[in-house]
Amino acid sequence: MKSDLDALMQAKKLDALLVIGNAEHNPPMYYLTGGGHVNNATLIKKRGEEAVLFCNDMERDEAAQSGLKIVPYSSYNYEALLKEAYGDPALAAAIRYKRMFTDQGVHGRVGIYGNTDLGSAFAIFTHLQKLMPEFQLVGETRDDSLFIKAMETKDETEVARIRKMGKITTQVVGRVAEYLTGCDVRADEVLLKEDGSPLTVSDVKSKINLWLAELGAENPEGTIFAIGRDAGVPHSSGTPTDLLRLGQTIIFDIYPCEAGGGYFYDFTRTWSLGYATPETQKLYDEVKSVFDKAMENFDLNTPFKNLNRFVCEEFEGMGHKSPLNTQAPVEGYVHSLGHGLGLNVHERPWSELTAADDNILKPGVVMTIEPGLYYPEKGMGVRIEDSLWVRPDGKVEILAEYPDDFVLEMKKWKK
Repeated sequence: MKSDLDALMQAKKLDALLVIGNAEHNPPMYYLTGGGHVNNATLIKKRGEEAVLFCNDMERDEAAQSGLKIVPYSSYNYEALLKEAYGDPALAAAIRYKRMFTDQGVHGRVGIYGNTDLGSAFAIFTHLQKLMPEFQLVGETRDDSLFIKAMETKDETEVARIRKMGKITTQVVGRVAEYLTGCDVRADEVLLKEDGSPLTVSDVKSKINLWLAELGAENPEGTIFAIGRDAGVPHSSGTPTDLLRLGQTIIFDIYPCEAGGGYFYDFTRTWSLGYATPETQKLYDEVKSVFDKAMENFDLNTPFKNLNRFVCEEFEGMGHKSPLNTQAPVEGYVHSLGHGLGLNVHERPWSELTAADDNILKPGVVMTIEPGLYYPEKGMGVRIEDSLWVRPDGKVEILAEYPDDFVLEMKKWKK
């Protein structure tokens, strides 16, 4: 949680944090500012003190909504900075950072975070390190950074926002199911649009994006809507021109966020329209069985990877390969069990078998459970996913309930 930031800074021996970039679609900046239309901002937080936000004058009202102390960039005369830097914009930006640090009394080790152009940032911080050799600029990998660790546990306000996104997500999933099952079906079992032309994956995704926007959500990382062979490749987003057909597995993995780059939801269902073949039904039943067992064997305050190991053992007992005993399998159970969820669609705690032991299933964590089986050469794949919250009392709650029906009955077709 945000209240952990100072302790994490102390543990990482950081005297200050420097966060750069837009307030939207930039998790570290969003985490401290609450988002908003604030572009190319700079945030400085000293350990034990409130953060200070530097911004363009035109966006000062938006920036003020963060509740932080605001300093406009106009406090630092850019023309004078550029003249001092002999016309070099990167050096001018570095000189401005130096003055910001001096004005805020920053010294020592400074962690750098945020989203911005990599080349520009490299040029600026190369200059800054030369200008301030007494400082140590510290970078971290995103997957184990100070912010990812702080974000690992959520307060009830954050959970409420994720829950609201879950409601929007499942509402859109319901609309998709209603639309698909109401389509006419051609003699070769291809679904038809209202104008009589074949329904494609691209057509369905267009409706998904429209319905999400109508409900106030964004879809910045796309949607997986994959049928047949593509359903057998876990992160295949689906071939846009593929036709929707009866009797083929469809993996529908949807992970939208709040408008402006806020909190995400993550949800997957696998469908077969009209009917299922015996082979796909068996695959679905095996995944559903393991999903249910994973939910029943959830052990509080244990590493997430332990539950993943349990799932590997269950699938291997059914005759499927898994990462437990196969290096990078391409069939069977080929990925980890789940991941944390918040301002990033993937964050701590991690469930990979190689994850550190401190990725714990503990109160405050929001994460996904998503076992799956994949056989691309057989033209089928199955995944079931829900997003869960470990409540303060230690009980696990699904944040958005939705039916787990595999076969969806077609309203205008009979076998």
